[in-house]
Amino acid sequence: MFDQLSERLQKVVKYLKGEVQVTEKNMAEALRMLRMAFLEADVNYKVVKDFEARIKEKALHREVLESLTPAQQVIKIVRDEMTEILGGTDKPLQFAPAPPSIFMMVGLQGSGKTTTTGKLARWALSKGRHPLLVSFDLKRPAAQDQLRSIAGALRLPFYAMTAEKMARPEEALRELIRETKDRGHDLLLVDTAGRLHVDDELMDELKLVKTILDPIETIYVGDAMTGQDAVKSAQAFAERIGISSIILTKLDGDARGGAALSVVMVTGRPIKFVGVGEKPDQLEVFHPDRMASRILGLGDMLGLIEKAEDAADLKEAEEMARKLRKAEFNLDDFRKQLGQLKKMGSLSGLLSHLPGTGPFKKLAAADVDDGKLLHFEAIIGSMTAAERDNPRIIDGSRRRRIAAGSGRPVHEVNQLLKQFQEMQRMMKGGAFKKMLGRMG
Repeated sequence: MFDQLSERLQKVVKYLKGEVQVTEKNMAEALRMLRMAFLEADVNYKVVKDFEARIKEKALHREVLESLTPAQQVIKIVRDEMTEILGGTDKPLQFAPAPPSIFMMVGLQGSGKTTTTGKLARWALSKGRHPLLVSFDLKRPAAQDQLRSIAGALRLPFYAMTAEKMARPEEALRELIRETKDRGHDLLLVDTAGRLHVDDELMDELKLVKTILDPIETIYVGDAMTGQDAVKSAQAFAERIGISSIILTKLDGDARGGAALSVVMVTGRPIKFVGVGEKPDQLEVFHPDRMASRILGLGDMLGLIEKAEDAADLKEAEEMARKLRKAEFNLDDFRKQLGQLKKMGSLSGLLSHLPGTGPFKKLAAADVDDGKLLHFEAIIGSMTAAERDNPRIIDGSRRRRIAAGSGRPVHEVNQLLKQFQEMQRMMKGGAFKKMLGRMG
């Protein structure tokens, strides 16, 4: 989502690194580049103005100007200020001291609210919680069909609200709380009404639900691709019913990213999760500092490591690390890693965590087709054990045989072998070994 903004901000970083000293003149040019990058990304004008003023004040401070690496100091200031714009520090979800904890999901129709409710329940389940899902919409009783379907697909418990119950909303909501406790659920996620626009009728209904349920978290779900419209509606929900936190959906979409860089400052409420795809596991905890680093092209290696830890088998991971250190990585190992990658999500999403500079620059910028993973697995599966262990023995006739056996063209076999050789060269490089050493 931040590709365009990230590209422009990396130009600012490159410009500053090329300057021996930070002066008022080159700082003015850097600030102009920053301002244009943010405005073109649809960031709120007031947020941009405040950001620019804070950068200027700190970057032209005497201690920075007299430091040995003023350009790096300024880049750090930019990263720190972007982190502040995005919320500063991580803000975990709140849970009630005595169960059940009630999460009320609010937002406009089409924002991904219902899908996100299911994703959040799945995340909570992985953390040892016992969620119950319910949909409550006085005007559209059929709205619960979608959530019921999502709950069924995720094998999560769902509480049905009948038309008869909806006719007595206060009584129905109090019964819902009793039922949640009786069933032993410690978390209740309530998907509420959504409309195409904010209106008084919708707000009155949500106020009623909030008054009776008294949720520990009132979570606004906004579509990041709608830019400033998402920010305006978040502000409206915050002012009229009160929200405690924000989840932005479709952060993997082709949009300018202004919502993520504006919504926290405008509403005063933190982003706690972001949706990065349609699949149930594509909901990520939001880390402002990591997101700022990714936007600036500095990477998010911690995020990548966490994804790997969730997907990997510990013994396999230790064995793989040993092979990487000793440069014993072969095509059998590569095939195992392809399987692990599929568990971790889209390959393009994973590569976006890598720094956009240094030895990882080409990998981070690579345009990857996730379908090729399946093709590569088929190609490796058509090789003999000796070929997988030592790809150098694969000559022209062997390549034709492997292509025929896998049902893929010869040029894809060549492409796989070339990429594998490049990966081996990178792993033998000093920068990669240093990174392995830092990671323990």
